[in-house]
Parts: sequence; structure tokens; C-alpha cells
Amino acid sequence: MLEALSYDFMQNALVASILLSICAGIIGSLIVVNRMVFLAGGIAHTSYGGIGMAIYFGIPIFLGASVFAVGAAILIAMISLKQKGRIDTFIGLIWAVGMAIGVIFVDLTPGYNVDLMSYLFGSILAIGREDLYFIATLLVVILTTVSLWYREILAVSYDSEYAALRGVHVKLFYTLILILSALTVVVAIKIVGLILVIALLTIPIYMAEKLSSTLAGMMFISSLLSLLFTTVGLFLSYNYNLTSGATIILVAAAFLAAFSIVDFLRHR
Repeated sequence: MLEALSYDFMQNALVASILLSICAGIIGSLIVVNRMVFLAGGIAHTSYGGIGMAIYFGIPIFLGASVFAVGAAILIAMISLKQKGRIDTFIGLIWAVGMAIGVIFVDLTPGYNVDLMSYLFGSILAIGREDLYFIATLLVVILTTVSLWYREILAVSYDSEYAALRGVHVKLFYTLILILSALTVVVAIKIVGLILVIALLTIPIYMAEKLSSTLAGMMFISSLLSLLFTTVGLFLSYNYNLTSGATIILVAAAFLAAFSIVDFLRHR
């Protein structure tokens, strides 16, 4: 393990794991308590359109995917707040259209032979310094937002009607949570891939929810669990030449299975 850390790409991957784990722990907790898992899944797949456009126009992948994902998050927030009965149809629509746009732009890119697997299943070993700066900046934004408006976010997450009566701007904070979720999804795509991103944002939170009765506790515990899963998965994928994203999620699933068995036996 120490030998692996002598390589720059492994050092970058480890730092990315730490940064993403904290982002995923915080935002994943908000996604779960706000029942936004399906919405986050829609944003994840829609962001592929931004990836394709970024490749075509020659701009940074994170930038293109982020702009596209944030735009999708704002649209989803507007629709879900006004027409909740039609949100499933809308999510399915932007899910399909976003991915189709991404594929078409990749096809139109002259001389570009993209490895779609790296975006579908992640490529943490390909993380560069610029990627780390992006993830670190996002983490600072998330920590600042949650620190400044924790009470408001807590109120909106658990009882939006009561929060509105107390004068909290529910629409603003709901949209803010979705935007931060969108940016976290974009970052996670680089680590575990578009297909597996929701698993990383839900498995640690499910376990943390069983171990903590507060939102802050869930965020802290799920961040630690995410770090454990990504680190173990990272070194397993390196040692056995496996796809990093899939390995991380299988590690998380194995821990979840063990946790569920222990929890079941404890409550018999």
C-alpha cells in the first residue's frame, strides 16, 4: 500500500477520495432526508449532456458537466415545487434527452475516441490537480453553506411547511440543496461513474441513519463511511487491476450487507 502511494496518480486519487467522501456524506444526507434520490439520479444522467458538450467545445469536463447539471437542478426545482404530480415524467424526459445530447456531441467531435466506460463507471486513478482544486472548492462551498444556514436547511429538510410558517425561504433552500447535489454528483461521476453515483450517495447514509438520530451526526458518520469505502475500493482496484468505481461500490455493498446482518441479529 505504501509503495502505491509513491505514485502521483495514487496520491491524487487518495486526496480526491477524502474530499469527495466529505462532500458525499453531507450532500448524500440531505438527498436522503429530503427524499431526492430519484431527482439526484435524474441530474446524474442529465449531466452526461454537459460532458459531451465539454468534449465537443474543448472546455474542462467538470465545467461543462457542472453548468449542465446545475441548469437541470434549477429546472427540476421549479417543476417539483409547482407540479409535483408530473415530476416523474419530467425527470424521465431530461434523463433521456441529457444522455442523448451527450452521445451526439461525442459523435460529432472530430478525431475524438472517448472511452465512455470512464464516465459510466468512474476513473479515480485519472484524477488530476485541476480536478482536485474543483473538488476542494466545492467542499468549501458546501461546508460554508451548511455552517451558515444549518438551521434553515434542517427545517426545510424535515418539515418544509413548518419552515415556511417560521419565515424560512423554502424554495430558495430547496433549490440550493438541489444545486449542491448536482455539483456533488458531477464530482462523484469522475470517481465512481454516472451509473454508480447514486449508490455512493445513499449506501453510507443508510448506515449512518441507523447510527445517528441527528442530521449533523448522519453527515459526519456517512462521511467517515464514504472515506472507508472509497479508500478500500481504491487500493483493491489498484492491486487487482479492477474498475475503480465498480470496486468502490461493491466494497460499500459488502459493508452494507455485513452491517444489515449484524443489525438484524442485534434486534432479534
